[in-house]
Amino acid sequence: MDFGLSADQRRLYDGILADVTRDLPGARRRESSADHFAPDEWATAGRLGLTGLCLPAENGGRALGALDTALALEAFGRGCADTGLVFAVAAHLLACAVPVRDFGRAPVRDGMLGGLARGGLIAANAMTEEGAGSDVGRLATTAERDGGDYVLHGVKSFASNAPAADVFVTYAVTDPAAGFLGISAFAVPRELSGVVVGPPLRKMGLHGCPAGRVEFVRCRVPERYRLGEEGDGSAIFQHSMGWERACLFAAYVGLMDRQLRDCVQHARERRQFGHGIGEFQAVSHRLATMTQRLEGCRLLLYRACWLLDQGRDATTAAAVAKVSVSEASVANSLDAVQIFGGSGYLSPAGIEQQLRDSVPSTIFSGTSEIQREIIAKGAGL
Repeated sequence: MDFGLSADQRRLYDGILADVTRDLPGARRRESSADHFAPDEWATAGRLGLTGLCLPAENGGRALGALDTALALEAFGRGCADTGLVFAVAAHLLACAVPVRDFGRAPVRDGMLGGLARGGLIAANAMTEEGAGSDVGRLATTAERDGGDYVLHGVKSFASNAPAADVFVTYAVTDPAAGFLGISAFAVPRELSGVVVGPPLRKMGLHGCPAGRVEFVRCRVPERYRLGEEGDGSAIFQHSMGWERACLFAAYVGLMDRQLRDCVQHARERRQFGHGIGEFQAVSHRLATMTQRLEGCRLLLYRACWLLDQGRDATTAAAVAKVSVSEASVANSLDAVQIFGGSGYLSPAGIEQQLRDSVPSTIFSGTSEIQREIIAKGAGL
């Protein structure tokens, strides 16, 4: 086993970290549902190649594998203080562009991928419904065949990027009698008649990424926008979640890396009772525990991505990495607030924002409870 990055991987990480730190450091978001990423920030992410990391080079992407995509997102998460923006780009890429890349039909695939890779198009993943969160087999949205079209009807309750999106990767029931084998996937352009997008939802954190409801009102979708074959929707969704669980959470590894460095610096500079607070074991041991969590998560995530690149089953490894990173990010953020004390509770320092941005990571891409179910099945239960 070789735990070192190659020279190319180190250049990739360092280059993106330098680019992001210089050009996309991230705005300090107000507590407002309307204060999400600006068009020029998204355009900058596209110019830096972040919106097309794992997309084909012929479509304007960087053609990276899973591990290198994760390294790039880790650098993005470390260099950009707006984790909501990082999440928005990663969700666009992994939950939306990857299914189009792997299951789109040639004309639509090639037409969309260029815009998705360069950031000219913004994508939203519209899967979750009021009655179908963790239980994705209970979708109420339907897609009825009508000649060469499908007529979509239903409401998606929580779609990241939706208010700003140009394309919705969505899932609907095409054969109610077939259970999870009766779900199909579609890449729906926003301009189609019957696509109704609600205003940004008010959220606890990740303000840089807008989320909203999407309603399909007898929306006529030409067959060419279907991804894969009819009934492939469940498999396509799980495929995209494999990439998302393995790669997206590298952004939180980057956040934890930046957070730990800030905490160490603060512990060196902040003095109480005549000493730097880092001299007190109550602080130094807390920093040691934060380091343990960070390094353990990094290795677990790299392993899941490596398995994905090898073409091996990464389902359990990705679940282990996802639940570990998300829960560690919350724990480290709580520790960071404690280390910074009163200033960490106040908004200007940005520490409390890290906590609010970390909490939803235990919910999206499958809750921690769902990940533990996957892990238990992988263990043989």
